[in-house]
Amino acid sequence: MREGFTIVDSISIPSDFESVSKVESLVDKVCNEIGVPEDYYGNVLIAVTEAVNNAIQHGNLFSKELSVFVSVGDQPNEFCFTVKDNGRGFDYDNLPDPTSPENIEKENGRGIFLMRSLADEIEYDDHGRVVNIYFKK
Repeated sequence: MREGFTIVDSISIPSDFESVSKVESLVDKVCNEIGVPEDYYGNVLIAVTEAVNNAIQHGNLFSKELSVFVSVGDQPNEFCFTVKDNGRGFDYDNLPDPTSPENIEKENGRGIFLMRSLADEIEYDDHGRVVNIYFKK
């Protein structure tokens, strides 16, 4: 997360999909506290839960001994959710385009595309083990 954000909340969950409901509750709480408009809330929820799902599945490989960390930063004009896993990272600059003809029927590979479409900005750190998802207010 860039400088200038105040951390307003954080959570650590085990790497299983059943724990995603805790992240959904965090998104709910934070969006209410910082006044995110209702019509924008869905974008935030989907982008953040997709990042958490990726961290559980691709980062921590469903290892319940490993945690996924989510923190929320706020500042006057934007807010940011940071999702961190313990995986090996990935090459986020060289991902296949899920809209290209050879990938259009694949079941996977749309999560990051979706996150980029819903958020105002996506930024990766630590070789892809950390994703910062920025939203304007």
